[in-house]
Amino acid sequence: MTKEPKNHGKPWSPEQVKELKQLAKENTPTRVMGLKLGRTPESVQSKASSEGVSLKPTNQSPYNRRPT
Repeated sequence: MTKEPKNHGKPWSPEQVKELKQLAKENTPTRVMGLKLGRTPESVQSKASSEGVSLKPTNQSPYNRRPT
C-alpha cells in the first residue's frame, strides 16, 4: 500500500495553483509536480485540466524527430 501525499483530500490553495502553473510553464514532469505539491500525479492532471493549464511539453519536436 502506498503512502498518501501530505495534501491528500485537501482543497487546492491559490498558492498551490500558482505553483502548478509555474511548474507547467517550466516543463516539469507531472510526477515531479505531484511530489513538490504533495499531490498525486492524477490530482495534478485533474487540477491542471480544470484550470486550463496544458501539461504538454513545449519546445520539443513530436515523436523525437531529429533533422537528418
